[in-house]
Amino acid sequence: MHGVMGKPPGAAQENIKDNDIATSKVMLLMLVVMTGVAPISLYMLVPALPVLATTFGRDIGIAQMTVSLYMVGIALSQLIMGPLSDKFGRRPVLLAGLGLMVVAGIGSVFAETLPQLIAARFFQALGGASGMVISRAIIRDLYPRERVGAMISLVVAALMIAQMVSPLTGGLLETTFGWRAILYLITAASLITTIFIALALPETRRDRADSSSFRGDLGRLMRSRAFVGYLLCQVLASQIIFAFAGGGPYIVVTQMGRSSAEYGAWFAMTGFGYFIGNLLCVRFAPRHSLEKLIWFGLALQVGGSLLNLIWSFAGLNQAPLWLFGTQMIVMVANAFVMANSAAGAISIRPEAAGTASGAMGFLQQGIGSLISQFGAYLGGHSTTTLPLTSAIFAISLACACTMIFVVPRRNVVVSEELIAQAEEDEQGMM
Repeated sequence: MHGVMGKPPGAAQENIKDNDIATSKVMLLMLVVMTGVAPISLYMLVPALPVLATTFGRDIGIAQMTVSLYMVGIALSQLIMGPLSDKFGRRPVLLAGLGLMVVAGIGSVFAETLPQLIAARFFQALGGASGMVISRAIIRDLYPRERVGAMISLVVAALMIAQMVSPLTGGLLETTFGWRAILYLITAASLITTIFIALALPETRRDRADSSSFRGDLGRLMRSRAFVGYLLCQVLASQIIFAFAGGGPYIVVTQMGRSSAEYGAWFAMTGFGYFIGNLLCVRFAPRHSLEKLIWFGLALQVGGSLLNLIWSFAGLNQAPLWLFGTQMIVMVANAFVMANSAAGAISIRPEAAGTASGAMGFLQQGIGSLISQFGAYLGGHSTTTLPLTSAIFAISLACACTMIFVVPRRNVVVSEELIAQAEEDEQGMM
């Protein structure tokens, strides 16, 4: 395996047929594991939050910080680990991040106060989320531009299966063995993941000039219209998920008078729609360009959100079937938009894929925390679904506008990539 990656950057990294590592099931498994260890650890502890508040004698809002600060750690990790992986390599930065997650996990197991547990969870996220950002960079290292979106979709589809069952796993562990059993499992899983990565993952980063820096990489990326457009498209598409997740519980429980358990069942439908969308993206990617897949997703996304807005005016989606059934269409489309716009963003300057991935992940998580609160406000302070569905439709339109007005034509995008590659080759010769 190391012999393949020892070839000069070029055909061995750009031609998927010549790259045995990229096509191996082991590599796919590593990508899924490194991407999922942080978010799965987040969702697994959620069912135990009421027990944490009772155990430590604190308000549930304080216990919630084990989740909210975990999300802050994920956002910061995206911004830090991505550029570091461009400078020092994917493998050492990923192992350092996962090592931090293991140490923080041990700290969480032995935490005696809730603030200690909150701090440990923050550092767990800071280290563990390195896999989320670096996995996208590794995919770009190994795959040509037109295959990146499909590979991201494949990883996400496999990951979602684990994410769906992680809250149930956490709830069963807490009920059977107590809440600390969840922390034991998370720590053990992060340790196994670290060992797996250390033994099986070679370095995939392209050779690059030593003078490269985060500031320089980010500056060059931000001067690219294509990068900014793809970045905004991906980030805005993700906000649809955050907005609906924030407002959905209030609409179903408060407005519709249904139980939280019923809300969970309906919300799982939207996750299933996203899962199906990623599988369809994998299927269609070999026969269609990245831009065509984005446009298809945008058309379906705007159409689905408009349909839900019409149902709101008509008063139909006060029933969960109408609201969530139509939102499933939006989520299928959302998978196409997010995976392929992410592929476009990290392909503008492949040698700075970590920086591009980090900036994208940071904005996605950081803005998402605000949009989630906004969605909760819209759902909790109204008597109809109209405010929330209007916001989602507006986000869908804004997402489409980035492709219409910001992202240049396909031939211009390719030219930007060739210019970036030429600049990198020139730096390497100096």
